[in-house]
Amino acid sequence: MTRIAVRAVPQPEMLMLEQAGIHPLLARLYAARGIKQAEELDTQLRSLLPPETMKGLDQAGELLADAITTDRKILIVADYDCDGATACAVGLRALRSLGAVRVDYLVPNRFETGYGLSPEVAQLAAQHPRLGRPDLLVTVDNGIASVTGVAEARRLGMTVIVTDHHLPGDGLPAAEAIVNPNQPGCRFPSKHIAGVGVMFYVMLATRAELRKRGAFAGGNGPNLATLLDLVALGTVADVVRLDGNNRVLVTQGLARIRERRSVPGIAALLQIAGREAARAGTFDLGFAVGPRLNAAGRLADMSLGIECLITDDMGRALNLAQQLENINLERRSIEAGMLDEAALHLEDIDAADRASLTLFDPGWHQGVIGILAGRIKDRLHRPTFVFARGENGELKGSGRSIAGLHLRDALDLVAKRHPEMIKRFGGHAAAAGLTLMETDLPVFEAAFEQIARALLTPAALTRTIETDGPLEAGYYGLAAARLLQEAIWGQGFPAPLFSDRFEVLQQRLLKDKHLKLTLKKGKARLEAIRFNHTENAPEHIHAAFRVDINTWQGESRVQLLLEDFEPA
Repeated sequence: MTRIAVRAVPQPEMLMLEQAGIHPLLARLYAARGIKQAEELDTQLRSLLPPETMKGLDQAGELLADAITTDRKILIVADYDCDGATACAVGLRALRSLGAVRVDYLVPNRFETGYGLSPEVAQLAAQHPRLGRPDLLVTVDNGIASVTGVAEARRLGMTVIVTDHHLPGDGLPAAEAIVNPNQPGCRFPSKHIAGVGVMFYVMLATRAELRKRGAFAGGNGPNLATLLDLVALGTVADVVRLDGNNRVLVTQGLARIRERRSVPGIAALLQIAGREAARAGTFDLGFAVGPRLNAAGRLADMSLGIECLITDDMGRALNLAQQLENINLERRSIEAGMLDEAALHLEDIDAADRASLTLFDPGWHQGVIGILAGRIKDRLHRPTFVFARGENGELKGSGRSIAGLHLRDALDLVAKRHPEMIKRFGGHAAAAGLTLMETDLPVFEAAFEQIARALLTPAALTRTIETDGPLEAGYYGLAAARLLQEAIWGQGFPAPLFSDRFEVLQQRLLKDKHLKLTLKKGKARLEAIRFNHTENAPEHIHAAFRVDINTWQGESRVQLLLEDFEPA
């Protein structure tokens, strides 16, 4: 069952935003998302949070400045998702522009060495094929849980800087510097910054330290704002909350992309995906560019994605983007097969009687289980873990959660109640991963279900679509649709979703899997579509919908994307 609800709109805040010159439609939407003053919508670079309160930033900047000025070897240890790839690209591009000559990267293979700076990765780093043994390791989007890996790197004679944004465990690694807004004692206000955002701040601190030392002959040094397209991509793709600081980073990065000033790799990926750079929005970054980069980390080697982001040669970028496209097509094929197999597993489970779902199939691909968990979570509105086989009797699990259950905290409770069962785990509220022995899967499933039942209320287990209520009649045109598309939306600052009652005038199936409708509202006739839905709609519906622009053969029209509907 799905409930369509309407967000409350604080009228005083809405009126204040209107009086400040905000478009009335946007004023209503922003007020419903907690914006109280127009100043909160300032997305100029001057509105970025100052770096002074980010713990460990000064030490990291000094260590990197020392390494640059003494020509030491710097190795970035990346992660295999889009956030990690963009953070690595930001680091490589910035360090080279700041004068680093011997700087390179290493990205772990998720199927061989697991996540983050493990002891095995530290050993690989010490024998890097291009650098030899580095003097300085810099983790990006990982490392806060790498206690043993950092210890091994230091034993091998390498200095370590950890840059991360994930929640720390019980103990911190003994790195020479740790930059993570979520570490104890850090007063940086934006706790939702992505790994690429943290690395951007580290590069700002490095430039500031070099500037203090007179490295730029009286100048200010390179313009690091040129990296904001990468920061925007990683921030959106990692689905972190778009708080005020993240909205500045994303807005500024998207501006560069729309002005065709992005790195060639982003331009190439947009082109391969059939998206127009001049009109690019957060949807394009999150659902077109991000998945094509992530596919490399899921099925192959994220080095391919990193190379695409660091090349300045458009021809090479297009070639790499095409390779990423091919891998993504393979990923989609594997995902479709796993979804069909999951449907068979779910035939024996009544999700309505469960507070959680745990699924495993021996043939499932490790790199795609996170996507599968997300699909099942969305469809059945239950926190879901999906497992695939690893090595030596281990299972690798990936989970996705619903509002009301913090997934990493739930895993922590399971680990405390069943010591030694979970080999490794990590993550955040909405997504997490773990490793356990295959023989322990039934124990884990029962323990996770028990915790989910205790923490989730009946209301939380009811899928609720939160909408912005009816859209005023005058806003069904192209001008309003473009206004909505150009604004910045994302996690924690959701894109507008409206709800209203319509009369269904016509309906038919498109490509045997999408329901195409003609709706009537007052005197207006509106085209609408509900993707991946084949059941006919009743004559009158109450629908939750987004306003989209459908362009065909050069002609643009407004089209409603129906998220869900019920009889009216």
